[in-house]
Amino acid sequence: MKHLFCATALCVGLLSAPVASAVNVDAYIKKDRFNEVKISPNGDYLAATVPFEDKTALVILRRSDNKVTANFRLGKNSHVAGFWWVSPERVVISMSRKFGELDTPLLDGNLYAINADGTKPGLLVGQDVQSAGPGTKIQPKKVEQVAAFLVDELASDDKNVVISVEPFSDDPFTRAEKLDVFTGRRTPLARAPVRNARFITDNQGVVRFATGVGSDNVRKLYYRTGDGAEWKLISDELTAGGIEVPIGFSADDKVAYLQAEQKSGPDSIVSFDIASEARKEIVRDKVVDPDSIIYQGVTSVPVGAMFADGKPRSVFFDAAAPEARLYRSLEAAFGGDVVHITSKTSDGRLLLVQVWSDRNPGDFFLFDTVAKKAEHLLSRRDWFDPAEMSEVRSVKYAARDGLEVHGLLTVPHGSTGKQMPLIVMPHGGPFGKKDEWAFDSDTQMLAAAGYAVLQVNYRGSGGYGRAFQIAGAKGWGGAMQDDLTDATRWAIKEGIADPAKICLYGASYGGYASLMGVAKEPTLYKCAVGYVGVYDLPAMIKEDASSGTHRAKNWSAEWIGDDPAQLAATSPNRIAERIKVPVFLAAGGEDKVAPIEHSKMMERALVKAGTPVETLYYDTEGHGFYTEAHQREYYTRLLAFLARSLGGQVATAPAAKPAAAK
Repeated sequence: MKHLFCATALCVGLLSAPVASAVNVDAYIKKDRFNEVKISPNGDYLAATVPFEDKTALVILRRSDNKVTANFRLGKNSHVAGFWWVSPERVVISMSRKFGELDTPLLDGNLYAINADGTKPGLLVGQDVQSAGPGTKIQPKKVEQVAAFLVDELASDDKNVVISVEPFSDDPFTRAEKLDVFTGRRTPLARAPVRNARFITDNQGVVRFATGVGSDNVRKLYYRTGDGAEWKLISDELTAGGIEVPIGFSADDKVAYLQAEQKSGPDSIVSFDIASEARKEIVRDKVVDPDSIIYQGVTSVPVGAMFADGKPRSVFFDAAAPEARLYRSLEAAFGGDVVHITSKTSDGRLLLVQVWSDRNPGDFFLFDTVAKKAEHLLSRRDWFDPAEMSEVRSVKYAARDGLEVHGLLTVPHGSTGKQMPLIVMPHGGPFGKKDEWAFDSDTQMLAAAGYAVLQVNYRGSGGYGRAFQIAGAKGWGGAMQDDLTDATRWAIKEGIADPAKICLYGASYGGYASLMGVAKEPTLYKCAVGYVGVYDLPAMIKEDASSGTHRAKNWSAEWIGDDPAQLAATSPNRIAERIKVPVFLAAGGEDKVAPIEHSKMMERALVKAGTPVETLYYDTEGHGFYTEAHQREYYTRLLAFLARSLGGQVATAPAAKPAAAK
């Protein structure tokens, strides 16, 4: 791109951008102080997850003196994925193993527990359980290669919980068991009638539903009347026209609530009368699926849902219900920010409330429902001032075939929002994933550098109903890619984007879409960034086939495609000669999701085509960089690369390249 300079400042092309200094990358790569916080049932303790560079720990604090009474952490790449107060004194913990900042943490199926005072920590069930030794015949913890997941905390039982247990095998049948949270002893409760199942209990802790999917990728829902009863198929994805997922029961267990896909439009929440099996629609949004469920008090009785078409909003089955009044009161008290009650004391007096927005990463408050007072406890990222962050707006446009597509536009703080240098940033996944209205480090960093950022929930994304997601099937390089092109042209037409200053930047599938975008539309964009991307579809299909599961093979054929010629024609590395703009590629050598060889093939093809290409590879990183020094180098290089094409800001005091970088 040709840059035009005036005597003392950039010319008119950049005058719509706010005056900005170089970007402090360290502020954006710094880990949150806390991820999730919950109060104990008696209100004596707070438990919180604390992220570190290579692990996530759980800490427990005594409220009376803020003293840390327990600290639970494992080795490198081990992360606390979830935790539950199963009694006033004991917490059950699930773990995940994570290889890369952008890779979804993989639950390892191990469940641990620890007391609030730090005593009696231990592994209860999972693949890492070891024998008590040959010197004893008492083996309360069964040694087997299984993965276990919490199903029900059993609020009225301080000793036991309900878990699901599945063997390490191709498409396993799942078992429901009662687990003693002190000894690890397990008692069988039920066996699923369908593979890869998860269970749902009623308010008495009885397993009543099982939903699962076999190698044919057809999801089924089964119901039983109680312990020992036979399972009955009540919903089949093919005959019902969609998936039905139970979300809970009414207080008397006579009605179940399901989130039900529809043949067109978003999912609805329906009631399912146990006796008659009649269904009735309770809540449905015109645009988006329910994003999360709101429950009554400390029970598992659904009373409402959050819907997130842009800023999330709460909707209740009964607008006059106590929970509805509580949420409206809290939302008003916190200035309209999004409110999420993470936990409550068993008497309902104290609430642990998380408050967040597009410009606020999140604050935690303790709210006393009797005194009507809120006490600030913790901030996720108190080094950011929400007043100085950039606004995220909900947008929509019509794709070329008339399909309505939604997205998010981040506008630099203090800018006019018009004729801006623009980054189009497709999300990864791609299927079933969705960019959410929230504080996002990448988009805020890019906005601080002077760029507007457009995130597109193209067809195939989740959250907009079954038909919208299926519309993306086999759409790699086709209709899904066209949605990004149409979004870019919409931003130009609306006067948001300077048509001479637009780049594509994405990770994983987003990396693929970025490179495919500049190949398919060689004059629309000025550069492309592919972070941990896949660029050769035939190679990816082969990698999926070697995974060893019939389900994975079938999924690839159904969603990505099985026509070799079409897959090759929509592989960016095989059409690199069409790419005429600079490219930046970054990848990790330990990436199992998008192997680094994809990036190296893309690099070789670009070099052969004579296209400028920069690379940053780390042999020790996975599907995204999480070592702080590597992140700093990556974002410093990224901002410098974008600045050369679009004229935005660079990073402050770039660090020297770490020795391991290539």
